[in-house]
Amino acid sequence: MSKPSAARPGVIVLFIGTIMSLVAALYGYFAPLTGVNATLGALLTIVVSVVLIVFGLALARAGSRGARVAWRCVILVGLVGNAFAGALLHEWWLCLGMLIGVVGLVIDCFGSAGAEGRV
Repeated sequence: MSKPSAARPGVIVLFIGTIMSLVAALYGYFAPLTGVNATLGALLTIVVSVVLIVFGLALARAGSRGARVAWRCVILVGLVGNAFAGALLHEWWLCLGMLIGVVGLVIDCFGSAGAEGRV
């Protein structure tokens, strides 16, 4: 069984992407003349980015294989949904952050597959 507290590179890349998207969403919400400042859509992308960070922490702490699979599915839906919202808001940096998060999720999926068979 893999150690849940060990830092996995895929989860670290996922955190980098979600933190990047959170910064982009905060900038879009608070900076004037962005076109989306103080809108509900920009606020929603901030909330989803924070939730994805929390879900990433839960994925990093998950011990069983089933829990990791469930967290990965939920995180993937959140990443795709937030990227879609970012595209509708024309927040391309947010979309890039979500893409980096998806890459991190893929790295986590395939990186931990080999480690799960070992004891």
